[in-house]
Amino acid sequence: MPRILTYNVHRCVGADRRLDVGRVAEVIARLEPDIVALQELDVGRARTGGVDQAHEIARRLDMTFHFHAALKVEEELYGDAILTCYPERLVKAGPLPGYGRIPSLEPRGALWLAVEIAGREVQIINTHLGLVPREQQLQAAHLAGPGWLSHPDRRGPSILLGDFNATATSVVYRTLAAKLQAARRLSPVKRPTSTFPSALPVLRIDHIFVGAGIQVNDVLAPFEPLTRMASDHLPLVMDFDVTG
Repeated sequence: MPRILTYNVHRCVGADRRLDVGRVAEVIARLEPDIVALQELDVGRARTGGVDQAHEIARRLDMTFHFHAALKVEEELYGDAILTCYPERLVKAGPLPGYGRIPSLEPRGALWLAVEIAGREVQIINTHLGLVPREQQLQAAHLAGPGWLSHPDRRGPSILLGDFNATATSVVYRTLAAKLQAARRLSPVKRPTSTFPSALPVLRIDHIFVGAGIQVNDVLAPFEPLTRMASDHLPLVMDFDVTG
């Protein structure tokens, strides 16, 4: 049974304010996923020692990866990645719209891979939306539009996941749930899925959405000493089967 997770790793700085790429990799390794969607990775940034965090985590997990830089400051990069042990190909990586009234907002992006699972191609889209509600709404509408979820290449089994910075009562959530179904609601096993803040998670702002052909078997947010400390988010995990 394939397993996928989404995890905002907070540039590998934990709740104890310690920078530790290895600790984040250990959290992921213990969960034994086949596909990993990561947000808030630093690549070559002075503040985190110049490490390529995407490459280092992938190396430790023995996975291939694609990284998309939502933010570039000269040679320093910051963004999101998808890692996997399955055959994969990059479909698209690109920016999401900002909110013009607040030009200083952090740039956001999305990353789309096609991953082959048991002979079937599954479309995986990882994203990290902004913090301002109107900004989030513009970004969700963009994701739902012809460039992403409504793109003709987005056919067959699909999974959209990431840090949406928005709860299930938001316009953002409803916009995306009109295109795909919330995995948590399809899971036959009901578990806590709040992910933020990791020390005492009360908010569900990391989500997984699935399309036809994905059977959800379980969704969970592992709440353990290591996951509580390694980042300010818990990872969100889904076990599934490809049926379509």
